[in-house]
Amino acid sequence: MVSSLLFALMLAQAAPPSPEPADTKAAEAKSADAKPAEKSPEKEEPPVVTHHEIHVSGKALKYTVTTGLMPLRDAKGDVEAHIFFIAYTLDGVGDTSRRPLMFSFNGGPGSASVWLHLGAIGPKRVMVLPDGRMPAPPFHLVDNEYTWLDQSDLVFIDPVGTGYSRAAKPELGKKFWSVHGDVESVGEFIRLYLTRYERWTSPLFLVGESYGTTRAAGLSGYLIERGIAFNGIVLVSSILNFETVEFTRGNDLPYVLYLPSYAATAWYHHKLAPELQSDLLKTLKEVEAWAATEYAAALAKGDRLTAAEREETIARLSRYTGLSKSYIDESNLRVSIFPFTKELLRDEKRTVGRLDSRFKGIDESAATAEPEYDPTIAAVRPPYTTTFNNYVRGELGYKTDLEYYILGGGITTPWDWGSGFPDTSNDLRQAFAKNPYMKLYVASGHFDLATPYFATQYTLAHMGLDPSQRKNIQTGEYEAGHMMYVDTSQLEKLKREVAAFIAGALGGEK
Repeated sequence: MVSSLLFALMLAQAAPPSPEPADTKAAEAKSADAKPAEKSPEKEEPPVVTHHEIHVSGKALKYTVTTGLMPLRDAKGDVEAHIFFIAYTLDGVGDTSRRPLMFSFNGGPGSASVWLHLGAIGPKRVMVLPDGRMPAPPFHLVDNEYTWLDQSDLVFIDPVGTGYSRAAKPELGKKFWSVHGDVESVGEFIRLYLTRYERWTSPLFLVGESYGTTRAAGLSGYLIERGIAFNGIVLVSSILNFETVEFTRGNDLPYVLYLPSYAATAWYHHKLAPELQSDLLKTLKEVEAWAATEYAAALAKGDRLTAAEREETIARLSRYTGLSKSYIDESNLRVSIFPFTKELLRDEKRTVGRLDSRFKGIDESAATAEPEYDPTIAAVRPPYTTTFNNYVRGELGYKTDLEYYILGGGITTPWDWGSGFPDTSNDLRQAFAKNPYMKLYVASGHFDLATPYFATQYTLAHMGLDPSQRKNIQTGEYEAGHMMYVDTSQLEKLKREVAAFIAGALGGEK
């Protein structure tokens, strides 16, 4: 508006004087009715479009990649943020409006979409060791024979504060960095993408990992209210109700729900009795049954627990976790994540990972209460960071000097979690109620200590779904951790199960 007024003043000074109007009041009224000059919209940089080909199962997949920024505007049309995205669309499709379309993101909050993108779903994947551990550098990408592009077009979204996505002004960041603000902004991106690329009638899917599952569940309820219904949602390492994982005083639920994952970890590192080491799934069923009944009851009794009951509980916990009876006694029957990851292999001077408890770490001191770092992140961050930065500039042709915030660094104010424990499971329930055709697939890793599989089972069983809706939910459990797809054998299983899920979700059966 300031520049428009200056321009008007310059024109007035250059023009010859005008005669006074005969009717001053009429002239003033006419001036008052005039519309103010509209601001020119911010010029958008067009996305970069490239063309590629890979071979999957002996078949050539030719596809187009669109890489760029989507502006988010307020009600006045001012740009408040830009969301970075990479979209893969299969070539040679006759009617793209009927081609399935999947939106994908990771979690954090503060994580870019690179993990699902270059780990499981996209046409390229990071080359790691077969069990997911880091190979020797330099790192590189290979064609992903397990890509989901053969069944659906793919759009990878980096929420504001991740990847190359930025708020237009620093003070605007807090608008996006909350549970609700995050859902609103990603929901607006999805609306804009459907509009700009004319995909409103495509079968729609969501896939989120970790906090991305929180977002996906929230989006399912938020967007159904705006006329956008999904055929299917894939949750990878799910966390919808944070009460199930927050170790806070007075909340004993996580101790119960983490116990099977502790047992799986102890099994992997050969810390259980021989009779429990022979069959992991059988052992987990035994632990789940005890955790949900006798252990939960013991914790609920608190100080009313008798000496005999306490001794029995300590013995069982030691048997199922591989930890000493004295340590469990000193922990008051309650062992949270980080003490467990430090204590299990303390005699070996090693720690285990939080995201994947198969991985081992080495701390400076074996005497500390908690690990210095997560060996899982240490193993996967360098390969994914290196290969993405090379891929986006070289193969996709997107040039920028901005730092790609792969995991943290871009969110500069505390995340607003709201009051109480965050929980988007009710948004998912509402989406099921309003869209009886929607299907859900949930993938969980037995060695995931960030989003334990038993907590996911608990959440799904406490959503309040009508019995007729429960058949729309499928689950899969994997012999790996949070990012189960870094293990090649589990990546193949994930592809196979999700492929069957997508095909079923497109069937349209109630």
